[in-house]
Formats: sequence, C-alpha cells, structure tokens
Amino acid sequence: MSTTEHNDGARASVHRVDAVQDQEILDANKSLPQAETDVPAGAARAVDPEQHNGTAPETQAVIDVASGAADGDGNEQSGIALPPPLRADSALETAGKAFDEYMLRKGFSENTIKAFRNDLKIFTEYAGADTKLMSIMTRDLDEYLEWLQSGRGKPCSAKTLTRRITTLKVFFGWLYGVGILGSDPAEPVIQQSARTPLPTILRDDEVNRLVRAAQDYLWDRPKSDARPYLLVSLLLQTGMKKAECANLLIADMNTTNHSSPSVRIHYSDERNSHKNRTLTLHPNIIPPLKQYLEQYKPSTHLFECTPRNLEYVLRDVGERAGIRSGQVGFETLRWTAGVIDYRHGLPEEQLRQKLGLSKISWRETRDKIHQLTNRR
Repeated sequence: MSTTEHNDGARASVHRVDAVQDQEILDANKSLPQAETDVPAGAARAVDPEQHNGTAPETQAVIDVASGAADGDGNEQSGIALPPPLRADSALETAGKAFDEYMLRKGFSENTIKAFRNDLKIFTEYAGADTKLMSIMTRDLDEYLEWLQSGRGKPCSAKTLTRRITTLKVFFGWLYGVGILGSDPAEPVIQQSARTPLPTILRDDEVNRLVRAAQDYLWDRPKSDARPYLLVSLLLQTGMKKAECANLLIADMNTTNHSSPSVRIHYSDERNSHKNRTLTLHPNIIPPLKQYLEQYKPSTHLFECTPRNLEYVLRDVGERAGIRSGQVGFETLRWTAGVIDYRHGLPEEQLRQKLGLSKISWRETRDKIHQLTNRR
C-alpha cells in the first residue's frame, strides 16, 4: 500500500473546534486559554506588538492573550471580567496569590499553573515577599535574570530561562493590562527564545517499508496479528498523540459509513475541549479493525494495554522494517503524518485542527513542518 493511499482519506475532514489560544513553550501540550469578555471600561488595553522590542513572537502572543490584546486577525480580545483586589502598593506575594486565582479561574492547564507558580515563587523569594509592585523596575528583572544564570548556583537551561522570562512577562503584563500598574516593567526585557531541534520524521521509502512490515504481521498465517497494522495506520492517518491513542474507546471508531469511517478524539477535561475532533479514516482500515477486535476482544478501550506496550509494538515493527532502532515512535509518526498532509496540500488551518493544536502552538509547529518539508 502506498503512502498516498494511506493518507489521502485522512485529510480535510476535521470538525471545527473553538479557537482556544494557548501557550506551549513548556515541555508538552501546555495551554494559556483565551481571555474572557465583558471587561469594565479601561480595565484592559490592547498591546501594540511593535512596542515590545526584543520580545520573541511566540512570547508576545502569550502576553497578548494574557492582557487582552488584538489577535492576529485584528479582532479585539478582552481581558478579565473583574480586576483583582490589588493596588500598585500591594505586596508581590499578594499579587502572586491573585495571579494564581486568575490562572485557576481562566482554566490554565495544570502543568502551566505549576510551572508559573514555581517561577513566581523563585522571583518572590529573590525580590522579597513584601516588595511593593510599583517599586519593581526593569533593571530589577534584569538583575534577577542575571542571578538565575550566575548567582543562584544552579544555572537553568535555555528552555527554562525562556519560560521564566515568559512568566514575568505574562504576570506583569496582566498587572499592567488590568490597570494595577501604570507601566509594564517586563516589557523591555529581552526574551531569549529556546528553539528545540527539528523532530525526526520518516522518509517516504521508510513509511512504505513500515506499512509493509505491519502488513506482514497482519497476513502472517500461523500467528496473524492485526494490532501493529491498525496502530501504524491510525497514527499515519491521524497524527494523534500517544495519550490520545491510548485513551481511544471502541465507541470512538465509527465504521457505519464504509466509504468514510472516522475516529473521534475526545478530552473529558473541558480545558482541553479545543483538542476534541473527529477525523476521517481510509476505508482500508475497516478490515484490520474488525480482525483486531475479534483477536483481542477489548471491552472498553480500543487498546487495552499500557502506552509503553504500544511503544514496544511500534519499535518491533520499525525493526522489522529495517528502520534504525528507536526511530519509530508516536512523536515520529505524528510529525511524519503532519508533513505528509502538508505536502499533499491540506490547508494549514485544517492541518492545525487535525493535529489538535491551538493557534499559538501551531506557529512553531508550522515553521518546523515547513523546514521538514524542504528537507525531504
């Protein structure tokens, strides 16, 4: 089966999801949701991107979301519903608690809250819990960042430093945006963007070899096994994440329409509702799906094994295909699927929704897909 056959049917059938913007500078899918509406007059302001000298684009987008700036389409986004009970002479520690409540109210992801909370704790310990907000200047933030790198005794990585700068920019941008501070001391701070290396993807010939190796398991007469082919097919056709694959229910596979089967990816946490989507599959997945269900007889989840076991399945198929050890995994196939769809002409907005990405996290992903496409 060719790569084209494997992916043509998986394109362009994504249910549109709410455009919830988030921030994924952190290690996984970690989001900063879009701000609420109904802001008291003068409580929030639109941030002019041209005034944020030295701020990386992805960080600027996060700040814009937190302070209620205009989005990339020129649509005005508003700030929080009610300003926090703070004043310019409030203590830094008090502001940190109010910001914590703000993050919870806005539905920030657990990982983002934990990271931002820890970053602000370190800054508060450095600056002093009783330090008044209005006394904190840009030079104080610059000295703090210098201390993080050379005075603390344990320099942070470039990626961690990037996030800690982002924490300062989001925190003080929020205070400024809702009118607590008359100026934003973090605005002039230069963001140090930590770009991760390009991910690994499979070449076209490796994709074909992987599919054929999975088919060998399917057609092995003495001990036929449909799971490798079903797993590889789902990942190449959808680009879903490991957790999404592991959480699939049998009921999420819809084969009622034999010419256009589909899979539903659903998150129970409302904060991740923007990742919910239904993706069309190629009809050739129906026979191996039926064979798999007959062989494994799962009761609820499609794959009733641990995610680690699924990783082993991918590793074994990769080794059988002659692809070097450790290269075939969920992330590799997710990026490979994205690049294949992009090369086949799937519009970027549909590809973003298909991968379950926010508009902010899509920016870096899109750039990497462009680079990976040019390298093939």
